[in-house]
Amino acid sequence: MTAAGGPILSLRSVTKRFTQKVDLAGKIANSLGAKVRETVVQAVSDVDLDIAEGEVVGLVGESGCGKSTLGRIVAGIMPQTTGTMTWRGKDVGAMHGSERRAWQLAVQMIFQDPYASLNPRLRVSEIVGEAPRVHGLVSRGAQGKYVADMLDQVGLDGAYATRYPHQFSGGQRQRIGIARALAVKPSFIVCDEAVAALDVSIQAQVLNLFMELRQRLGLTYLFISHNLAVVEHLSDRVAIMYLGRIVEVARAEELFARPNHPYTQALLAEVPTLDAARRTYKPISGELPSPLDPPPGCAFHPRCPHAFDRCKAERPALKEVAPGHISACHLNG
Repeated sequence: MTAAGGPILSLRSVTKRFTQKVDLAGKIANSLGAKVRETVVQAVSDVDLDIAEGEVVGLVGESGCGKSTLGRIVAGIMPQTTGTMTWRGKDVGAMHGSERRAWQLAVQMIFQDPYASLNPRLRVSEIVGEAPRVHGLVSRGAQGKYVADMLDQVGLDGAYATRYPHQFSGGQRQRIGIARALAVKPSFIVCDEAVAALDVSIQAQVLNLFMELRQRLGLTYLFISHNLAVVEHLSDRVAIMYLGRIVEVARAEELFARPNHPYTQALLAEVPTLDAARRTYKPISGELPSPLDPPPGCAFHPRCPHAFDRCKAERPALKEVAPGHISACHLNG
């Protein structure tokens, strides 16, 4: 899945498993003849993805499909279990010292809930200014002006630096979160449902801010969302994720005009429209399977209206169905 212009970040066969070991009660039960086993959840499975410098890649899927976990791996908040991630051609896992520190500063994350992502005990001056001061990007004496400049970039008055998070609205808090991410001068930002918790009118303002910052600062985004309208508006390319796997990737205009994978088609069919000819909407049948016990073969086959025997036994590989458009579906064979 190579992006035009060469990737700034590449994922290869990235997998993340969460394992819950057998606790003391389980061990005692096992000594009495029970068969308590450790629990393994495969949140992300064999993901390949390239993101070019200056590009916006939208990552879309239902809740629980692994989007946020993948975003946290990309941002360095949690390590992958297997697979490799490269930054500007260098393996992140092999980075040490100043090289690793430079990568950690270059990739920042903006979280979904602005109420939970800001420390309620710190003033905005510390929330935004602490990291650049600690990492030597600004001196203590210059921190006040630096924070005011960061707040101005996101549309807030520099005088707000003396306030606490509880004194702001949701939209203002999210702008503070954006200022905090920008304060260490990143080149890549992971946006995890960054507008989902905001009112619709405020969402539009924050989305416009993202686009303005992209143009002004040359930022690259991985934009995680389940809102297809937002993704279509913001993204250059879109990756569709289902139960931990990427099932389709294409340019935004190509994917919305000619979706290939049945899951993508079902997602787009659920999007509200003003088209008078379409007044009824059919939701995707069934529930998202549990990652504790994923179905064999194609993970979408229990819900797919086109599934046949091969889908139940063999996992489809990603194949190019049009220039720059790949999809994992046996119907393409």
